[in-house]
Amino acid sequence: MKGRDFKEDFMKIVFMAASALSVVAFLFICYFIFKNGLPFMAKVGFGNFLFGTKWSPSVNPPSYGILPMIFGSVYITALACLIGVPIALFSSIYLTWEASPKVHKVIKPMIDLMAGIPSIVYGFFALQTIVPIIREIFPSSKGTSILAAGILLAIMILPTIISIAEAALRAVPNKYYEASVALGASHSRTVTKVMFPAARSGVLAAVILGIGRAIGETMAVVLVAGNQPRITTDITKGIRTLTTNVVLEMGYSSGDHRLALIATATVLFVFILIINGAFQFVKTRGTKNG
Repeated sequence: MKGRDFKEDFMKIVFMAASALSVVAFLFICYFIFKNGLPFMAKVGFGNFLFGTKWSPSVNPPSYGILPMIFGSVYITALACLIGVPIALFSSIYLTWEASPKVHKVIKPMIDLMAGIPSIVYGFFALQTIVPIIREIFPSSKGTSILAAGILLAIMILPTIISIAEAALRAVPNKYYEASVALGASHSRTVTKVMFPAARSGVLAAVILGIGRAIGETMAVVLVAGNQPRITTDITKGIRTLTTNVVLEMGYSSGDHRLALIATATVLFVFILIINGAFQFVKTRGTKNG
């Protein structure tokens, strides 16, 4: 018994150390990001940095306004969600209540496989297929545009939302379905009016994680977004996001330019923290309601 107790105590220490290491790594990331980013924003002015519309770090005097990149990130993410979320939710409903076991056995692994495809592969796919189609439909566009990035990100967030939403839908007790049908409701009405609303917290959490996936994407967006730091609502024109701004210029930056890119990453990091916080809030609220 003593040997068994020792093993259990030892493994508890191992698991605790692993958890503590994760927390320490997160704290180090926060320390690095905020230690370098916040002082620079204070130096140039938080208003000038966050709401400035001109990004010209190489001119004299330099300009470090990241509002075009904030706008680009939000705009492309919103477009991706507008396209991808309905498709993902309809797909999760189909896989949960409509697909036969044989069909589910084929489709579900393919969706899971999509989540493992490297983002750069998605980017090359869009560059070779989506961009030429946009260029053909809109002759005035170069193809690399907000629309191309939005469609690409819509495809990329599908596996995340579908998998989590399906799990949430399957977690709804089957007695809800049986009670609704017993009262005379049709299958489709029961699914849309009873089962789906009962899983709303899990579905909302899936959408929030999909938003986080989209707003943090870098390499795929670099290839198809056009990467012009400007504010435009024309979806056929190019735009730059926070992530692409960092990855495009970090390699040759120095001094204040490098600090400005770290500050850009700080703003993106805050966005991700807000999104994850919203996910945890929805998840906790859903657990309490359940």
